[in-house]
Amino acid sequence: METKQNTGRRLTLIAAALSATFASQAWAADLPSMGEESSPWQVDVTYENHTAHREHTGLAKFRNTLQVEADKKAGNGWGIHSILRGSYDGVYRMNSSEYGKNAGGPIVLENVAGPGLPPAPTNAGTPLNLPYVPHGGGVNNPIGVALGLPGTNAFGFNLTQNPNEGMRVLGDRWHATEGGVAFGVPVRPCDVDSRGCRDFGGYGDKKLSELEMPEFNKRLDFVRELYAKKTFDLGDGKELFLKVGKQQVVWGRTDLFRVLDVINPVDYSRNNIYDELSDIRIPMWIAQGEYRMGASESMQDRNFQVVWNFDQFRANNLGQCGTPNVILDAGCFFRGMANLWDNGGTVSNFAGGGTVATDFGPHQIGIRTVHLPNWTLSNTQLGGKFEGVTANGLSFSLNALTYRSQLPSLHSINGNGTVNPFTGGNGNIPGVGPVKSLIAFDMYFPRVNLIGGSMDFQLPSIGAAVRMEGAYTSGEEFANTARTELYSKNNVFRSVIGLDRPTFVPFISETSATLFSGQLFYQHIFNHEYNQGPLGPVGMPDWKDNFIATLLIKAFLRNGTLSPQIIFAHDFQAQASAIAPQIEWNATNDLKVTLGANYKLAEGRSRWKFDDCRSCNPYEPFTSYNAGVQGVGQSYGLGGMEPLGRFRAGPIGAAFKENDIFVRVNYKF
Repeated sequence: METKQNTGRRLTLIAAALSATFASQAWAADLPSMGEESSPWQVDVTYENHTAHREHTGLAKFRNTLQVEADKKAGNGWGIHSILRGSYDGVYRMNSSEYGKNAGGPIVLENVAGPGLPPAPTNAGTPLNLPYVPHGGGVNNPIGVALGLPGTNAFGFNLTQNPNEGMRVLGDRWHATEGGVAFGVPVRPCDVDSRGCRDFGGYGDKKLSELEMPEFNKRLDFVRELYAKKTFDLGDGKELFLKVGKQQVVWGRTDLFRVLDVINPVDYSRNNIYDELSDIRIPMWIAQGEYRMGASESMQDRNFQVVWNFDQFRANNLGQCGTPNVILDAGCFFRGMANLWDNGGTVSNFAGGGTVATDFGPHQIGIRTVHLPNWTLSNTQLGGKFEGVTANGLSFSLNALTYRSQLPSLHSINGNGTVNPFTGGNGNIPGVGPVKSLIAFDMYFPRVNLIGGSMDFQLPSIGAAVRMEGAYTSGEEFANTARTELYSKNNVFRSVIGLDRPTFVPFISETSATLFSGQLFYQHIFNHEYNQGPLGPVGMPDWKDNFIATLLIKAFLRNGTLSPQIIFAHDFQAQASAIAPQIEWNATNDLKVTLGANYKLAEGRSRWKFDDCRSCNPYEPFTSYNAGVQGVGQSYGLGGMEPLGRFRAGPIGAAFKENDIFVRVNYKF
């Protein structure tokens, strides 16, 4: 159990690290400057404790955050801005059986046909004829020989290298297996259990101390922002504004979900989608210049911005498996698949037409390699935005950006470097070549190009403000079981319309207006592929067209010191909803206390199951379904919830069992 003394020591270390960094910045900025006199640092220090309790798992957050925000005029028109943030989350020690070094345990996996099978011995020492078998209790080499496979077949794995301990069943936090596939996923920190640990773009390989204090890493994330800025007078009412350093660049006018606001990646491991974007964007080293042209005959204001993100690539942090916030449960799928590639493992309901648990060996299925973009000039990101205000007050922007996708794409490796489990030989078939549709992958982050725009304007007749955004992208990649590569490139259109209206609601407050803010997000995937196979749907699990609606109702009571609010969100295709009430009390000018909750509803779980490619087996004749040409896999649509159902459930549906209540205390020194 974590003690108060240990928590205090860690907070002291965080404070010391932030103080030392701030002192070094202050020394540098106090060097003599030319021109305009410099000014002292203006410093704000805040402390926050965020404690959350989750249904079914208990304590899910005990995060203590210390943040130092500092500004200084450095002379000659230059300004320096810095935000230093360090946190310590005690949940990994206070609830270690769920999220720390004692998380997980031995598992059993569904074996639908088990009761009708002979009691053949398995590697786990248990018979095969059970409805649930332990990890290591599936079809192995001797059973394969009994079924007519070569004596060299490679079914089975070494239980000493991949033991049945410290694991959970993939997806058990949000669904049952129900005849689908599942496998064991290691869930302990990577210094306790290294199985399946990979760098998936800034997460996935973290040890306990890095999970407890995530900002203190090799990317120096405790330096949240650090940039210099200056405005140059070009005469004739024109200016050039420069800002260079570690920063957030905000494009767009929406909350919760992003359309244009994609320059900075997002850290969903902090609190899924429920924190403000300003708190979970990952600042990057960026140079931006803005040519401010001023007014014209038809415009009140005009400016053109160029943004160059020259930092090393960083993906969205989707959360390491075994931590409280793993959006879409994706981090668990990645870690489990990486472990299958490295060490092999048992997969439920695989052999026998998708009914018998099967022990795969190393290098047969899983995630082999993560291809992170190299830190080169060609892999930096460049964008431009023209922004203006028309004579009648309409604000708009036109945006263009070329960047690396912050979400990963899995490419089937088509037999190269794999092991054929039926023969024990190379995955490439002599005389045939590379096989297709193999469920062994490399991970990539493709280049994406975006064009779009935004606008906002007032509707005086109804007393409301309207916000609109739209973006068209090319180069995004999606899972697609209709393709032998198991992915496809598709163009995408996304848009959002928002309406904000302060309204007097007498039964809430007779003196202050209540804010009503609604948003409707839309996504369309071009050239979407979705077909009905003999056993179920085949193609792209992502919905061709989808809408997500949000509504915020926020009141201001007792002269603004008490602010209750509620947020509703509904995913129309997933048929999943979230409700997040909270009340914020400003006890003093420096002390703020927030009490809240979030609760999810999932009415559409029957819509989430999708093709899992069990029927893609390219190794003829060892399959019941694929009677095609050897080496060419073709899915017949046998499916379940894993692994692609998460894309149909979406971030709300995949978290429908993560119902939290929380208290957050914020104090400004």
